Amino acid sequence: MAELQPGADAPSFTLLDQSGTPVSLSDFRGRKVLLYFYPKADTPG
Repeated sequence: MAELQPGADAPSFTLLDQSGTPVSLSDFRGRKVLLYFYPKADTPG
């Protein structure tokens, strides 16, 4: 997987929410969205 650069568009993705319902980034097109990426658990940094 390619590394994201600051300011780059996020790739399209679909994940399940807490109820198991699929949610896609495209569901929020035209709205402001904040994505937070964090390092894999138990990794240094």
